[in-house]
Formats: sequence, C-alpha cells, structure tokens
Amino acid sequence: MTWPPLHAATAAAAERDGQHDFDFHLGHWKSNISHLQHPLTGSTTWTACEGSLVARKVWDGRAQIEELEADCPSGHIEDLLLFLYNPQSHQWSLNAAAVGDGVISRPMFGEFKNGRGEFYDQETIKGRTIMVRQVWSDITPTSHHFEQSFSDDGGNTWEPNFKATLTREP
Repeated sequence: MTWPPLHAATAAAAERDGQHDFDFHLGHWKSNISHLQHPLTGSTTWTACEGSLVARKVWDGRAQIEELEADCPSGHIEDLLLFLYNPQSHQWSLNAAAVGDGVISRPMFGEFKNGRGEFYDQETIKGRTIMVRQVWSDITPTSHHFEQSFSDDGGNTWEPNFKATLTREP
C-alpha cells in the first residue's frame, strides 16, 4: 500500500489553493502594449502603446485591483481590472471596466497551472459570438507577459489581438 493513499493525493491536488496565484502581479509595472487594430479581419497592423499599471491586493489577498493607464496613438486608455478568487472552485474571475463606458464586462474564469494562467469567456463582436482567451505567462520576479486572443471557430485557432510585456518599476 502506498502512503498517502492515492485517492488522498488526488484530492489534495484537486483542492490546490490558488489564492496567491496573482501575488507576482502586485506592485508598480511599466507596460509595453501592442494591440491589433482590426481583430478577426485578417489584419496584421499592430499599434504600440506605453503604459503604467498598479496592482494591489484587497480582502487579505482573495482579490486584487489593477489600474492601467496607457498612451496610444489613438488616445489615452484607463482600465480597471478586479481579480476575485473563489475558494470553492479554486479559480479566479477577471472583471474589467474601462473609464470610457463605466461598465464591468462579462467575467473571465480560469486558473494557473504550471506557472501559466489561462482565462476564458464568450463575447459578441459585430454580431458574432467568439471565444476570448487571456494568458499570463513568462512570470519572473521582475517581469511577465499577458496576451489576449480571439477565436471565431470554437477554440480551434486563436488570433492574438492584445499583448503586454510588464516590467517591474523600482
């Protein structure tokens, strides 16, 4: 007989507490952003933006608030992202709002596995229902990468449309 019993090890792995998965993101960051001008049209024209981001924890780490400001050729961006951890599902929801409309978007849900966070939702763009994926990766103490992609074929293929490389500010 193995110790601990296999079912106990499996249950422990399934109940991994991910409450601190976004701790790497806390603090002040410089954000180099690129966004695709016309997603899902075959466009290959990207626009570069420079921004700054501040993320702080609330509710003793069971939530975070991120504030992003960026200057792009098309204008100034101000976004807010609320990260909420659900201890029952062991997943996070990402809830975004832009200062321009004052509305919280549909939440994305996901989790981290092997140092990579993946979050998904469905949205409607120009009358089409698409899948949206956000990935947090290449995480180090001083940098990380964020990428959003769209899929209009049920997740068979993904088109990146927003990329950010974040570098910790002193």
